[in-house]
Amino acid sequence: MKSKKHLPLALYSAVLLSIVGLKPSSATAQTAAVTVSNIAEEQMYRPHFHFTPKKGWMNDPNGMFFANGYYHLFYQHYPDGNTWGPMHWGHAISKDLIKWEEQPIALYPDKDKYIFSGSAVVDTQNTSGLGTGKTAPIVAIYTLHDMTKEKAGKIDVEQQDIAFSNDNGFTWQKFEEGNPVVKNPGIRDFRDPKVSWDETHKQWIMALAAQDRIHFYKSSNLKNWEFASEFGKNIGAHGGVWECPDFFEIKVEGTKETKWVLIVNLNPGGPNGGSGVQYFVGDFDGKTFTMDTTFAERVNNEKAVWADYGKDNYAGVTWNNVPTSDGRRLFIGWMSNWEYAQQVPTTTWRSSTTIPRELKLVKKGNHYNLVSTPINEINNYVSKTIKTKSANGKGTLSLIENGKIDLTQAIVSLDLKNLKQEDYTFTLSNANGESLSFGLNNKENYLFVDRSKAGKVDFSDKFASTVSKAFLEGSQKSAAFKIILDKTSIEIFYNNGEKVMTEIFFLNKPFTALSISSKEKMEINNFKIQELNFSKSH
Repeated sequence: MKSKKHLPLALYSAVLLSIVGLKPSSATAQTAAVTVSNIAEEQMYRPHFHFTPKKGWMNDPNGMFFANGYYHLFYQHYPDGNTWGPMHWGHAISKDLIKWEEQPIALYPDKDKYIFSGSAVVDTQNTSGLGTGKTAPIVAIYTLHDMTKEKAGKIDVEQQDIAFSNDNGFTWQKFEEGNPVVKNPGIRDFRDPKVSWDETHKQWIMALAAQDRIHFYKSSNLKNWEFASEFGKNIGAHGGVWECPDFFEIKVEGTKETKWVLIVNLNPGGPNGGSGVQYFVGDFDGKTFTMDTTFAERVNNEKAVWADYGKDNYAGVTWNNVPTSDGRRLFIGWMSNWEYAQQVPTTTWRSSTTIPRELKLVKKGNHYNLVSTPINEINNYVSKTIKTKSANGKGTLSLIENGKIDLTQAIVSLDLKNLKQEDYTFTLSNANGESLSFGLNNKENYLFVDRSKAGKVDFSDKFASTVSKAFLEGSQKSAAFKIILDKTSIEIFYNNGEKVMTEIFFLNKPFTALSISSKEKMEINNFKIQELNFSKSH
């Protein structure tokens, strides 16, 4: 482990001078000012419980698996700068998906050969032959991106390589003698392999983004792959390049039926501009994915079906090897958007992940819907609860008065009943006059988030220029909201995760109050706000 660096001499002097009451020199004062700014940035913008690297750039989560009591999270990382650069695999672990411990970098790029997104599997039967002892090998499958080829104007710049670990994912060795395991067939964008075990057909299956569609490959040993089929031409959203797929079989809630879900991220072309996560539901025969007919109709009608309608959930994928006794399909995304990710007002680090979510496939009538809800583990950190069984009124109703609860780390839940065709607007606010509004427009049938007054917005003309919307099927008679707040983010789960909206913001002062307003009478039931505390051990 590397030792911590000593304080720079100028900073040490500034601290000492401030203690004894002497006036520092201009150079020392400048250093101190920068330090104060960094401290303020930590206090204002570093999330309480969404993972961020200690320093440097982060984007896509990848390579996630569970082994030996730990959830492993890997991610696209550039440790030496706060914008995208030579990609590494950063690494963090957690026992409960909430508190994360950053680990040493897992995979480093070679000269001009970057380590792009991919996945990792626990090879329990040692099908790869890469295991050397009693511990099952972990095999990472990732895209190697050749910058030398790119600079030379070549097309075949991306290939799929593997690395392996024999200590549950803490140290890694590249499979130099066998790479690439999937050669480039002459496609410019050919990346982000998501591999999982297909229990039904007793094979490894890979979903790979190939420009504007998904290629499926199959294997018996993770080293030799056979092309199986492709999916996606002229299907779904195609406003940008398809990236970061996920592919898994899942039970339909409350039934014995199973379906396959294909998640496809794309950028640009998201539901509210920039990056977005779409999905498809269907069947898989071991070779070919076929969309369910009713879901195909929905895709045709809606142009795309989205897992999240906010601006800030991208590259989302799920964990491998979650124990059968747990049984959940666990998902996490990158909480930003390529439209402005490299301009957001943090300097030490950039970006965080969404809260991990449980995915379920729910069938209503003939329609399948992939719903997502925050993981239950977050409830272990509740330290204070305010409850109100019911409240009525019109105009503006205060839900939380100034200072009653810490809105930088909180869960808000409530039900609205007997809705009219009217607007129902929630407003988070502070003493600076900054605010973020969200809610339901029941006249035009959509959920919305408006962050145009939520602190710093001028770093990008794409950040707050439009109101984000998630359209609903017709007028709503009732509405259930669950809202996760963490300093610089809001995650809205509507009607038990039927619709989700995730957005970030950058305030000058924390929000201290929450209200709801409407021209019509409001009936609020089961209002509950929970303050979270992450300083105590669990």
